Amino acid sequence: MLKRHSLDAVIIGAGVVGAACAYYAARAGLSVAVVDRGPVAGGTTGAGEGNLLVSDKEAGPELDLALLSAGLWRELAAVLPREIEYEAKGGLVVAPDQASLDALRTFAEAQRKAGVDPVEADPDDLRDLEPHLARGPAGGFLYPQDAQVQPAQAAARLLAASGAEVHLGEEVTGFVRSGDTVRGVRTARRELLAPAVVNAAGTWAGAVAELAGVHLPVLPRRGFVLVTEPLPRVVRHKVYAADYIADVASGSAALQSSAVVEGTPAGPVLIGATRERVGFDRGLSTEALRRLALQAAALFPVLADVRVLRTYHGFRPYLPDHLPAIGPDPRRPGLLHACGHEGAGIGLAPATALLITATLTGTTPALPLTPYAPARFP
Repeated sequence: MLKRHSLDAVIIGAGVVGAACAYYAARAGLSVAVVDRGPVAGGTTGAGEGNLLVSDKEAGPELDLALLSAGLWRELAAVLPREIEYEAKGGLVVAPDQASLDALRTFAEAQRKAGVDPVEADPDDLRDLEPHLARGPAGGFLYPQDAQVQPAQAAARLLAASGAEVHLGEEVTGFVRSGDTVRGVRTARRELLAPAVVNAAGTWAGAVAELAGVHLPVLPRRGFVLVTEPLPRVVRHKVYAADYIADVASGSAALQSSAVVEGTPAGPVLIGATRERVGFDRGLSTEALRRLALQAAALFPVLADVRVLRTYHGFRPYLPDHLPAIGPDPRRPGLLHACGHEGAGIGLAPATALLITATLTGTTPALPLTPYAPARFP
């Protein structure tokens, strides 16, 4: 016999978005359960670098989320244990030539009007900021608001701090419904009843939505990361070439790569990031790894002879317009979505959770929900 009990909200997904939703909902006084077919951070979160970026987002709804989240992450870093490894390292975007620098300057000016604080850097400034950077770039921009966390630890700490009941290794097999209205979820072991269910299932959020009888076109976008041997702090910031911004915004299914290089407190240098839509193919792409290594060495020649100890990869939850789905689904009352963040889910998790919690509690959200409406896709 299935176990049954009632809560204020059930969250599907124990990645960083689901964990953040649990944390903020519990802080608002709601009783919450989190259910996941795998472990905490077993999907996209565990395969991420922990980027908290405003630098790569053009002025608009995603940047609004990123700026709200940047402040929330600073607050969380002050109250959660140090294990989340919050590091306000700043980002450095490098323009290889004058045309790229002009385009980056226009991009940064629009961001500045939205609340970002970019600082232009000439070639001498770049050398002061990153002594090991290759010579030749025309300039760039420093983004002091960029930061980083250890993503799996951040998810685990948020979830633990929420006090939510957690059911791991339990796949949601169906929804409890009353007519069109969602009243909870079923797993093989239990029914969790609640007036609200939050779909924070990451790359599998489309399948969860389909289980509820609604369409949400979340697709997996594969990405690889290289991890070097431990080094002295040869890379001080999160550093990438300006073409990375175009890769993030692209809808192409083909392999794209633009190295994002950063040091870590433990010593290894992380090198991302590739993007390609190949379904859930977990095969190793030597071409993707080769491109990343060459691009990283072009940015930092000191890395050319450094050993790569391991690689890892995962799938980003991609939506066609590059905006997440956040909020209630009018096609299925009682169902909310918090998914489709692609590679920005770790950075956008707190703001997403704050918007979800406002909906759950019937309070005014910090940002308008319209741009993120789950039913915007036909």
